[in-house]
Amino acid sequence: MNLSPSSGAHSSPPTTPPPHSTLPAYPTTAIPHQYSIYFLRIAHCGYEYGKSYAFLPLLPLTISFLSRTVFAPLVPLIGYRAVLGLSGYVINNVTFVFTAINFYKLSVIILKDSDSALWASILFCFNPALVFYLAIYSESLYALFSIGGIYHLVTGGNSIAVLLLALSTCARSNGVLNAGYFCFQTLHQAYDAVFVKKHAYLAVQVLISGALRCICIFTPFIAFQAYGYYNICLGHSINEMRPWCKARLPLLYNCIQSHYWGVGFLRYFQLKQLPNFLLASPILSLALPSVEEKNSSAVLFSLETVQRSSIARFPGKSSSKIQGHHNLRQRKHMTRGDPVALPLENDSLAKLGYLTVSCLPFILQLAFMAATAFFVMHVQVATRFLSASPPLYWFASKLMVQRKRWAYLIWAYSAAYILLGSSLFSNFYPFT
Repeated sequence: MNLSPSSGAHSSPPTTPPPHSTLPAYPTTAIPHQYSIYFLRIAHCGYEYGKSYAFLPLLPLTISFLSRTVFAPLVPLIGYRAVLGLSGYVINNVTFVFTAINFYKLSVIILKDSDSALWASILFCFNPALVFYLAIYSESLYALFSIGGIYHLVTGGNSIAVLLLALSTCARSNGVLNAGYFCFQTLHQAYDAVFVKKHAYLAVQVLISGALRCICIFTPFIAFQAYGYYNICLGHSINEMRPWCKARLPLLYNCIQSHYWGVGFLRYFQLKQLPNFLLASPILSLALPSVEEKNSSAVLFSLETVQRSSIARFPGKSSSKIQGHHNLRQRKHMTRGDPVALPLENDSLAKLGYLTVSCLPFILQLAFMAATAFFVMHVQVATRFLSASPPLYWFASKLMVQRKRWAYLIWAYSAAYILLGSSLFSNFYPFT
């Protein structure tokens, strides 16, 4: 695949870096592990070419900042190129440690079982896409802000959650899906306001507040698309414009992915791509039962909804007792540090851990991402695309606790992909 520069800012795209650059030119083939070069190039020279706008700015900005501050004294000793690479590795390895800590704390809250949470966290630390979390890729930063933001959301820190989830959107485009957690929270609170508290004005306030939070999460991605359109498309005649500039909705990220990488609905369904489907089959095989197992959550959510509605519909002495018991349960959950921003389950449902209503938004996101990876994206990317989805590890830990034979299969799968992926990745072979 040709990786020649595509920005309209250059009438004759250079095939070698500018004289001041110590980085190599872009590779001539789109082998996935060479994407690290894009991040380093952007950190050094900015967004020079159209294709580079497929890589969001948080990791390059962080690499550039660290190389000009903390590691600046090393530049005379090992050179700026090496300092950029060192900064990238340090950022991703350090953030991965903090991500694992946040993942454990989130798992304890959702699963309500420290042993299951520990197993899930260990599985996350040795996930099949581990090589991408330790190399110069954006997975570590995305996972840090995504999981950290969700943790603050379920513990009631909405403002911090919005900030962290917005930063996840600066790292990877799928960060926009994290707005779904606020949608779930907003709809639940609006339902309570209308049917339980009988307060329509409060429901409007909740909906407006939720919409603004979702907009904050979307804004970084939209702003970056506008920045790319301004640099590439404006100031050129219609004949000189790149193909994506002429689109009815010039969303650069989607257009560049489609133009250069052939990403699109069912476009990867070719006989020659069968090995890549086999490569992605383990992670998809784990995602499918993770979603299917959670189907009972809809029933549980309905039961909880009926219980709440009965409080509002049948006032009286008995309902007062129900309301008092419900408030007591809420105080217990608050004391234990359980979710306050997502629906609270009663004591019997809380024992189900992974099957509780609190897991529902995680499962919906996983289902959408798995379907997108299978039908739209290069399917082999699913291994790392889904690697930051907590339900995968929660479901796997549940299997490991219940059936020991599954533990061996899960560990064998993770170990095989870590070893195989590291070998292929370091020897310039495509892996995922």
